[in-house]
Amino acid sequence: MTPEKIHCPQVPDLPTASWTNGWRIGQEVVMSGMTAHPATREAAERGAPLGAYEQAMRVLKKLEALVVAAGGHKHNIVKTVVYLTDITDKDEVGRARRDFFGTPHTPCSTLVAVSALVFPELRVEIDAWARLDVDLRLAQPLSSKDN
Repeated sequence: MTPEKIHCPQVPDLPTASWTNGWRIGQEVVMSGMTAHPATREAAERGAPLGAYEQAMRVLKKLEALVVAAGGHKHNIVKTVVYLTDITDKDEVGRARRDFFGTPHTPCSTLVAVSALVFPELRVEIDAWARLDVDLRLAQPLSSKDN
């Protein structure tokens, strides 16, 4: 299987970066941690920093853009890892996830508190995995009789 680097105009790889924003490997899409930068920097410079909800929504839209560029949609995202610089932001990030993905079929997720992200105005970073052959809107409960 040949990995394919995802090219996405909304989330371009930086020419000097030592990482790749996303790879498509067969039906799997693996995405690097995304932040709301540079919007967070611009907002902070205007004196109106983005809160955790706004940052999370921007990040989720970047992840969606990468999945779309790989040939899928946001409901192919099956797992996220959310990094927060302030754990009390968890409810706002949870609200952003519900607003973005809808309910009840949201991706699996891990939430981690970290001491800092790459820029001081960043509060949220999210990385994700997707499967292009999976649509969580079609998810069914696993019956105990199937085990």
